[in-house]
Amino acid sequence: MGRQGGPSGGRFTVVPGRTGVPGAPGGSGSVEPTSEQLLARVAGGDEAAFETLYQRVAGLVFGLARAVLRDPHQAEEVAQEVLLEVWRTAPRYDVAKGSARAWISTMAHRRAVDRVRSSQASRSREQALAAGQQDRDYDEVVETVENRLDVERVRHCLEGLTPRQRESVTLAYYGGHSYVNVARLLKLPLGTVKTRMRDGLIRLRDCLGVGSDA
Repeated sequence: MGRQGGPSGGRFTVVPGRTGVPGAPGGSGSVEPTSEQLLARVAGGDEAAFETLYQRVAGLVFGLARAVLRDPHQAEEVAQEVLLEVWRTAPRYDVAKGSARAWISTMAHRRAVDRVRSSQASRSREQALAAGQQDRDYDEVVETVENRLDVERVRHCLEGLTPRQRESVTLAYYGGHSYVNVARLLKLPLGTVKTRMRDGLIRLRDCLGVGSDA
């Protein structure tokens, strides 16, 4: 199982172009432990071993991340994540399956690719949202224009009616009055109002190009 948290203090910084940390242990004249041995010690919680391993692989991890991501800032973030993952998952390393550098390199490459995919997915979502907003805006504009065009057409056709026809139609359909109320308002016989309405509506239908019901 992996280890929770990071080394004491929880701080280590990947500095592009540098492969060590200030004050890291490593004396001269002694036999250097292999990366596999260091990783085994890290699995046991040895922070000094982790710092030494860090010196050896930080540049490698950053370089791999930079090759995939291109962006140095993102590469540094990914390198930080990878090194923290090395600390946490060191107990899972199996020397029989490959070298420590290969194990860490695979981890770095996988993290960098995941970051690329995540960035691409985020951009795709933003583009989809923007496109959807543009579609809605376009539909709203089209609907508004069509409504205005309909209003203009009706207004134009109303102007083609006689004043008496237009008066009756306007009161009935735009004023919401019944034929009886229109007759009362205009002080006309109901039959006269019905005749004006019929003639006016026929002319409106022809002007608007609406077919009559059979």
